[in-house]
Amino acid sequence: MATIQDMLAAEPSKNSQPTQYVDTVEAYNKWAEVYDTDGNFLQRLDTIEMRSLLPNFLDRVSTLQDKVETTAPRSSIIDLGCGTGRNTVQLLDALSARKNDTFNLIGLDASPGMLDVARTALKEHATKQTSPQPVSLDILDILQTASSSQLPPSIGAGASGVISTLVLEHIPLAQFFAVASMIMRPGAYLLVTNMHEEMGMQSQAGFTDPESGVKIRPTSYCHAIPDVLKAAQEAGFSVAKIVENDVTSNCEEGVVIRGVDEELRHVLGARAGKWVGVK
Repeated sequence: MATIQDMLAAEPSKNSQPTQYVDTVEAYNKWAEVYDTDGNFLQRLDTIEMRSLLPNFLDRVSTLQDKVETTAPRSSIIDLGCGTGRNTVQLLDALSARKNDTFNLIGLDASPGMLDVARTALKEHATKQTSPQPVSLDILDILQTASSSQLPPSIGAGASGVISTLVLEHIPLAQFFAVASMIMRPGAYLLVTNMHEEMGMQSQAGFTDPESGVKIRPTSYCHAIPDVLKAAQEAGFSVAKIVENDVTSNCEEGVVIRGVDEELRHVLGARAGKWVGVK
């Protein structure tokens, strides 16, 4: 499978900034220190979208939980590729607003550096809560996971719900959905966000090292929506219809497509400007 690096190499570059491609885990270990503060507009957009997607997701997961026998272990929700805990914190906030829902919350990531930042963020979040909910954080490298025997013990019988945000870009589709299915119990829900292929044809994840000025990029793939849906279905998933309050969204069956418009550009910051009109 061709990477975005391969695709961009075929086009003449207008960027004079030196770029270094490194192993994905190494890249995120380096990125961890500035990941939440380097002005990445795609992360900001993802955070905004998750605020509207999480309540609907939790409604579905809670319905599944209600069908589980009362003697069964408490169900889990997993943040697969949790990074610095950006959306793990959003999950905590969303769950705290739902007084009757009780889930174990687990964050999984391949990068020890990102998990260190997540631990700090979750500790800071807990100090602001009357009854903080504990979160388990574990290492899981999707690219190195071939069987359920390699999963962390914290996963137990599998999750009732899994979110995975801005992770799919770095993983071949079949491998991603194979591991996602390993960590889920039957009937569970998976919520995935990813960079649209229009953007993937022009750029990819990466950051500028503040010490060297070099652009650091991990391995990335440009996944088209039909390919994602096909791979999910081949792995045994069925696509659930998304219900949104925002009728202006470009919403396909089970897919919300969000582009950057002029209004969003002012919310997302200066780096979003060149992406206006791009999905």
